[in-house]
Amino acid sequence: MPAPEGAAGPGRDLRSDLAASLVVFLVAVPLSLGIAVASGAPIQAGLIAAVVGGIVAGFLGGSPLQVSGPAAGLTVVVAALVAEFGWQVTCFITVLAGLVQIVLSASRVARWALAISPVVVHAMLAGIGVTIVLQQLHVLLGDNARSSAWANLIGLPTSLQQISVADTMVGLGVVAIMVAWKRTPARVRRIPGPLVAVVAVTALSIPLGTEVRRIALDGNIIDAIALPEVPDGAWGSVALGVLTVALIAGVESLLSAVAVDRMSPGRRTNLDRELFGQGAANMTSGALGGLPVTGVIVRSATNVESGATSRASAILHGVWVLLFALVGVAALEEIPLAALAGLLVMIGIGLIKKQDVTLARRTGDLIVYVVTLVAVVFLNLLEGVAIGLALAVVILLWRVVRAGVDLHRVRDDLWTVSIHGSCSFLSLPRLDSQLARIPAGAHAIVEVDVDYLDHPTTAALHAWQSAHEAAGGTVTVREKGESRLARSRDIRPSRTVRPGTDDSAQRWRDRQTEAAHARLPQPLRRHRSLTHIFAGIDQFHRGRAEDLQRSLAPLAQTQDPDTMFITCADSRVVPNVITSSGPGDLFTVRNVGNLVPSPEHRDGDRSVEAALEFAVSTLGVTSLIVCGHSNCGAMKGLLADEPLDGPVGEWLRHGDQAVALLRSGHPVGRQAAAAGFGEADQLALINVALQVQRLGRHPVVGQAAADGRLSIAGLFFDVGRARMLHVRATEIDDLAENADPTG
Repeated sequence: MPAPEGAAGPGRDLRSDLAASLVVFLVAVPLSLGIAVASGAPIQAGLIAAVVGGIVAGFLGGSPLQVSGPAAGLTVVVAALVAEFGWQVTCFITVLAGLVQIVLSASRVARWALAISPVVVHAMLAGIGVTIVLQQLHVLLGDNARSSAWANLIGLPTSLQQISVADTMVGLGVVAIMVAWKRTPARVRRIPGPLVAVVAVTALSIPLGTEVRRIALDGNIIDAIALPEVPDGAWGSVALGVLTVALIAGVESLLSAVAVDRMSPGRRTNLDRELFGQGAANMTSGALGGLPVTGVIVRSATNVESGATSRASAILHGVWVLLFALVGVAALEEIPLAALAGLLVMIGIGLIKKQDVTLARRTGDLIVYVVTLVAVVFLNLLEGVAIGLALAVVILLWRVVRAGVDLHRVRDDLWTVSIHGSCSFLSLPRLDSQLARIPAGAHAIVEVDVDYLDHPTTAALHAWQSAHEAAGGTVTVREKGESRLARSRDIRPSRTVRPGTDDSAQRWRDRQTEAAHARLPQPLRRHRSLTHIFAGIDQFHRGRAEDLQRSLAPLAQTQDPDTMFITCADSRVVPNVITSSGPGDLFTVRNVGNLVPSPEHRDGDRSVEAALEFAVSTLGVTSLIVCGHSNCGAMKGLLADEPLDGPVGEWLRHGDQAVALLRSGHPVGRQAAAAGFGEADQLALINVALQVQRLGRHPVVGQAAADGRLSIAGLFFDVGRARMLHVRATEIDDLAENADPTG
C-alpha cells in the first residue's frame, strides 16, 4: 500500500502558491478588462473586482483554492442594470447583493444551491455565452453593441455593412491565436493563451494608430474608485436587481467551489463560509466602484492546475492585479477594444459546451436545456432560470409520479396488465385506456409492483374488476411491491421502498418478520428463531424472485463461473457484493480462516482440495482469489496464548506457518503495521499472501497458472472501512485509492 503523500514544508507551499498566483494573475487581467467592457461598466471596475475578489474572498471564503473576481455569467445582468440605473447605482445594488449573501450564509442555506438542476445551470451559462457572442461581434466588427440580444441579432447585417477592417483584423487575430494556442505543446501552454493573444495583437496593432479603437482610462485604479449612489426611486426594480445579483453570483460561486473540490481530492469547501466571503467581497467591490464578484471556474481551474496549495495563491493574485493597475495604465490604454471583443467571443463560445448538450440529450433533459437557453437569451437571466427550473420540476414530477402500464395479450382469452412505478390519480387516464382494451369474458392477470399507491387508483382498479367480473370475466391480482391495494384505502398514501441499512430499515424488517410469522403454517410457527429467514424468503418471492429468475434461467442446467473465490466463513464477508458479481460468476469456497491446507496436511480435510480440482479441471475457471478480512476470529485464535482444542484447533494448524512468518518480520506484515493495522490483521494479510504462494505450488492450480490458463490473486477486506486491499507476495495496495467516488 503506497504511503500517504507527505506534507510539503511551508517553504515549498509558499513557492507553489507564488508560482500559481502569477499564472492566475496573467489570466485575470485581460478577462477582467473584457468583462468590464461587456458589462458596460468603467474599464477599471473589472480590475477593482479582481483585486477585491482575490484578496477579500480569498481570505474570508470557505474554498481555499477558488479564485474570485468579475465573471462572464453576470455581464448580461450588470449591463441591464447599468443601462437602467447608471453605474453608481449599480454599485449600490452590488453592495446590497453582498449584504443579502452574508445574511443567507448566516441562515446556512448555501447547500440548497446544490439542489438546482445542473442542466438549468449549464443552459444558463450557455445562454450567457450566446448573449456575449452576439454583443461582442458588433465590437469586433468596429461597431457598438446593441441593448438586447434580439437587437444584436437583427443588427448584425448593419454592422457587417459598416465593417471596420482594422478592428475586425485585430479581433479575429485574438480568436486565431487562442484557437491555435490550444494545439501547442503543454510546456508552451503554461503561458496563458488569453494573455499571449491580447499582448501579441496589441503589439501588432500599434502601427495602425487611430484606425483601431482602444481602451480609454482616466488615471489608475485609485482614481477609478467611485462611491455607490442611492437611487431616488424605482425601489421595486432595485430590489429585483439586488436579488438577481445575489442569487446568480451566489449560485455560480457555490457551484464553482464544488467543481474545485472535485479537481482537488481531499478538500471540501465550507459552503456557508464561502457564501459569506463572496458577500463580503461584493460589499467591498460595490463600495469601491467595482463589478460584482463571484467564484470563477476558469481562474480557479488554472489555480489548481498550476499547483496552488492554499488560499495564499488567490490572495497574492489580487495583490499582483492591484500593483499592475497602479503602474500599468499606459500599457492598458494600448489594448484595442476589438482585442477584448475577440477574447470575449472565445469566452462566450467556451460557455456553450458540447458535453453539456450531449448529457442533456442522453438524460432526456434536452427540452429543459433548450428552453432555458432561449429564455435567458431573449428574456432575461432571472426569468430564463426560473422558467428552466419550473420546466425541470414539471418533468421531474411527470417522471416520478406516473406509473408504467403495460398490456399484453397472451391469447384471446388471457391478458396480463403490468403496473409499475408510482401509481397515482395522474396515471388513471392511461390505466383506464389499457384496461378498457381487455375484452369482456377474458381472464385478466393484474400485476401490481409499485412504490406509491393512492386511494383513487385503488378505487378505480376495484371498480374495473367488479365490472369485468360482472360481464363474465375473471381477474387475478398479483402484488409484488411494498404498497398494497388493501392498505391504500385505510391509510394516508406514502412512498414505500425496500429497506436500506439504517434504523428505519431495522423497523421495517421487524414488521416484515411479524407479517411472515403470521403467514407461516402452524407447525412452523414454533420455530420463532427462524421467522426472520422465512420473512426474507417471503419478501424474496414477492419482490425479487422474478428478477433473479431471468438471470438464473440460462444457468438452470449448468454453471460456468470464471472465478474461484476462497474466503473466510465470517458472515461479514459477502463475496458477490464486494466484487459486484452476479449469479453464476463466482465458485465460492468458505472455511474458517480462508486456509488452503499445506501439502503435508492434505491427507486430513480434503474439501478444499476437491473444490480446487473441480474448479480448475472441470469448470475451467480463469482466476482464483483468496480473500481474507479484518478482525478475523481465526487469526485471533492463532495468536492466542493457549492453542485451541478440538476440530477448530486442528484446522487452524494450517495457519501456523503464517504465524511464523509474522514473527520473522514478513514484509507484508511490516507494511501492514506501518499502515496502522493491528497484529491480528497483520497476520490475516500475511496469511493471504501465504495461501496464494501455496496455490502457486499446487499440482493442478500451479500447472494451470504456468500454462497461462489461470491467474491467482490475494485480497483483503477491511470490514470497518469497507475497503479492499490487493495482497501480493511482499506488498499490499489499497484498491480504493484508484476508485473514483463520483464515477
